[in-house]
Amino acid sequence: MNRWILCLLCAAGIGSFARRCPAPIIFRPGEGWTYEPVGQTGRWERNRAKDQLQVAQDAFKKQDYGTTLKAARRVVKVWPLADDYAGPAQFLLGRVYEARGMDEKAFKEYQHALLKYPRLPNYGEVVQRQLIIANRFLGGQWFKLWGYVPFFPSMDKTAALFGTVAQNGPYHPTGPIAQMSIGTAREKQRDYPLAVKAYEKAADRYYDRPEVASEALYRAGLAWNRQAKRAEYDQSASAKSIDTMNDFKALYPNDKRVPDATAIILDLKTEQARGAFETAQFYEHYRRYQGAIVYYSEVVAKDPNSPFAARAKERVEALKPLADQQMKKFADAEKKRMETTRAAAGTKPGGLTQSKTNAPTATPPPAGNPK
Repeated sequence: MNRWILCLLCAAGIGSFARRCPAPIIFRPGEGWTYEPVGQTGRWERNRAKDQLQVAQDAFKKQDYGTTLKAARRVVKVWPLADDYAGPAQFLLGRVYEARGMDEKAFKEYQHALLKYPRLPNYGEVVQRQLIIANRFLGGQWFKLWGYVPFFPSMDKTAALFGTVAQNGPYHPTGPIAQMSIGTAREKQRDYPLAVKAYEKAADRYYDRPEVASEALYRAGLAWNRQAKRAEYDQSASAKSIDTMNDFKALYPNDKRVPDATAIILDLKTEQARGAFETAQFYEHYRRYQGAIVYYSEVVAKDPNSPFAARAKERVEALKPLADQQMKKFADAEKKRMETTRAAAGTKPGGLTQSKTNAPTATPPPAGNPK
């Protein structure tokens, strides 16, 4: 009995709450559920796409973003093939989310507008807004978990956003900026090989725009330079930076950054000499004198004017007698090993020698007892 009374009380409470609900939820076939303030149900609806879009645009000007979303979504869902109205309505959805600080969702809505309505009259403006959003994330803005919870910045996601912008308008003014920004994002991530890849793509794609291609090639050389400074014994990054900077100088000899490129090349050669010197010291420490001489000689070849070159020459002269003595010792040991091997080739196990002339004879069987 008590249980029935409790159920009736709960039902009465729910009914009372429903009567006091200030904003009922309305379902419309083909549109889904919408949130309607009391007394305003249906006031924003129109029977023509043009009128419905006008409602959305007017609401956006008044910063009534709730009505803007409802009206714009209705245009997209009810009149999806009316490009003249559905396209601007889709763009307006992105504007609302961007105004609310939901940049990831705004970026996606802009992307839907570009993909579904490629003949959008303000195509360039949409791409430009995507670039602005990506730049905010490049500046350190946090991405949001589930679209609401701030969840740290991410250069991987930022590079992906710039990649989308570059793909949407490769030859639009935003294209080169987006492609170069991919490299910037990768450099912030300290992934210099990927940064170089992005810069080289920009240099190849926009080879007919010297101001872009030269900047991309120079940045690629700088990225390899930064990679080289992170590696102690791996000199491949230094070599790639030198090659890239030499290409930059050859292709753009009148660029104002040519002296800077030359200075970087000289610095990298000194860095290569330092790496070779340290490697030579490693071989010398473990008494591998011939290997040490090879790397000390490489120091002189890489940068004869470096502070390491004079010391390297001294070590080469000091190590030559030791290397010759060591090589003679190795040669004598090898000669002795070969003689031992040849001698062992004619010896049977157990120390018995085998000779064709002294082959063992067969022993006749013992004679049996006569009967």
